[in-house]
Amino acid sequence: MPVNDPVADMLTRIRNGIHARHESVLVPHSKLKAAVATILKEQGYIRDYDMPRGHQFPTMRVHLAYRTGREPVISGLKRVSKPGLRVYVGKGEIPRVFGGLGVAILSTSRGVMGGRQAWRLGIGGELLCYVW
Repeated sequence: MPVNDPVADMLTRIRNGIHARHESVLVPHSKLKAAVATILKEQGYIRDYDMPRGHQFPTMRVHLAYRTGREPVISGLKRVSKPGLRVYVGKGEIPRVFGGLGVAILSTSRGVMGGRQAWRLGIGGELLCYVW
């Protein structure tokens, strides 16, 4: 079934997997979703991601991270820029999520990166999502 917003679909699958306390979730693979998963891994929100073989279409398995007591590391995910309303921010407008405790993920001219990295480089872009 075609999906109009693949990043929102990925975030929803991760959110549903966390609520169900799954170890991992399967997500259709794309370069953009792999870049978002890389940022989530660097920031410690997921353990890892890989590409399992044997599926009809390219698929990515995202291994979810939990603290002791099976408490999820990710408290919330929010899609900001949507297909119906794109949200762009300049270099001085990059938001801080929960006072710096979360991460804003941007798609810039230099690739997909976290808000802090984009701020350090002095570039803006499309604000994809917030994770905290």
